[in-house]
Amino acid sequence: MASSSDSTATLLVSCKDRRGIVAALAQLLYGHGANILDADQHTDADMGQFFQRIRFDMRELHTDRVALAHGIAEVAERFGMQYRLSYAGETRRIAIFVSKYDHCLYDLLLRHRAGELACEVAMIVSNHPDLEPVARQFGVDFHVFPIDADNRQSQEQAELALLAAAKVDLVVLARYMQILGADMVARLPQAIINIHHSFLPAFVGKKPYHQAHERGVKIIGATAHYVTEELDEGPIIHQDVTHVTHHDSVADLVRKGRDLERVVLSTAVRAHLEDRILVFGNRTVVFE
Repeated sequence: MASSSDSTATLLVSCKDRRGIVAALAQLLYGHGANILDADQHTDADMGQFFQRIRFDMRELHTDRVALAHGIAEVAERFGMQYRLSYAGETRRIAIFVSKYDHCLYDLLLRHRAGELACEVAMIVSNHPDLEPVARQFGVDFHVFPIDADNRQSQEQAELALLAAAKVDLVVLARYMQILGADMVARLPQAIINIHHSFLPAFVGKKPYHQAHERGVKIIGATAHYVTEELDEGPIIHQDVTHVTHHDSVADLVRKGRDLERVVLSTAVRAHLEDRILVFGNRTVVFE
């Protein structure tokens, strides 16, 4: 018999809100012998949109995974649902993109080593060689693709080929100081997470902490979001803030900001890996 962790699956659905959705999904899973472990739902009254996440155990299925998936597809067609079904035994593979800042990279690698992130770190990709010793320390492949105005497109095509060959499911920009090209973004929809060193949409652009210091702000923040073609405008996954005072220098703001960036990015990555995010338009529903 499969272990309980390997036998679980997660179903994410979204559709126009109407009566009978919850009952239809529950009856379907019950009919196949699945045991619902937890279910969370949200209805956005303004948009008339329904969202649900169901995690269930399959150890006592009366049928098999193929039949279950077919049944889910039939219900989805009936209600006009968009849905995603994932299985716990299918380990995600991630690539971490970095430049020279190492704080988010170290945090992700340490959390992965501690078992907090259910994935395989397939590779680290950088436009500089500086952080290769970190990759060696954690036994992760390190690839350097120097980027400039003349070679950006060809280098990104080479990166995409590498990601495809390694079957990477998610790209994490851990302070990767490059703007991704439209083709890379289009090839990886809702599969690139970026950490922005401010509380979007305030203080965008260069030197956000300098801007915040000049304005005398009392809080600073960090934002993790999916990458889209619109710079720093993608669906927001997680944000957090910390208080600052007039005593704090720019260096203090940078230090506090980096602490936030670590936590906000890892929280967003974990939510993605645990199938707790549904995207609708430019918004997200993130289930607890």
